[in-house]
Amino acid sequence: MNSHEIDYEIKGHDVQFVEIELDPQETVIAEAGAMLYMEDGIDFEAKMGDGSNPSQGFFGKIMAGASRVITGESLFLTHFTHRGYGKKKVAFSAPYPGTIVPLDLTQLGGRVIVQKDAFLCAALGTKLSMHFNQRLGAGFFGGEGFILQKLEGDGKAFIHAGGTLIERQLNNESLRIDTGCVVGFTDGIDFSVQKAGNLKSMIFGGEGLFLSTLRGTGTVWIQSMPISKLIKAVTPYGKNSGKEESGGLLNNIFE
Repeated sequence: MNSHEIDYEIKGHDVQFVEIELDPQETVIAEAGAMLYMEDGIDFEAKMGDGSNPSQGFFGKIMAGASRVITGESLFLTHFTHRGYGKKKVAFSAPYPGTIVPLDLTQLGGRVIVQKDAFLCAALGTKLSMHFNQRLGAGFFGGEGFILQKLEGDGKAFIHAGGTLIERQLNNESLRIDTGCVVGFTDGIDFSVQKAGNLKSMIFGGEGLFLSTLRGTGTVWIQSMPISKLIKAVTPYGKNSGKEESGGLLNNIFE
């Protein structure tokens, strides 16, 4: 099925949101809980499956929902459809500080591979499915995991990157990246995991035991602050907890 044609505008700075303008009977699909606001005339319904295959039977929907559960996402996607007249808007917010990345799948070869929690929303007609990394090492040690998400279609999709977004074009090149910082990549890019260096560097270098390696020709999207690093930074037992404790001690001394 051809994707619905949607217009959009990305707003905000640290915590962005995307505002999508729908014509009558146009639909956008989104992760559960991503909706920020919607205007009168827009209805929403939670469905199993992305709706890209209208003839898909109940069993097919069950399988599609099960694949989303395996990737750690909700069993359902929410479909927002404009049932009224004129143009109406619905907005979706990013789950944590970062950047929303618009993807025109037609210009990107019709397919993009993204990390399992990067997808935000897309025009109806976009197909979401699992993508198994062929290298087992990536599954055991890579921040992206063995199971990624595949976005296919000819319309617009939106993904989220934590912190600052870096877009790199590789031309038969390789790039080594901190595990978890890979947001997505296009066809032509091979994703694998390699050791961070010698044993001393792996243990004391502070960069972890492994690094993600992207090699080939295509586009790569990188995030400066994945959610895993953000959680570690703000938890009581994170690496910044000592700074807070020392600051509290100094405050007590000078009070």
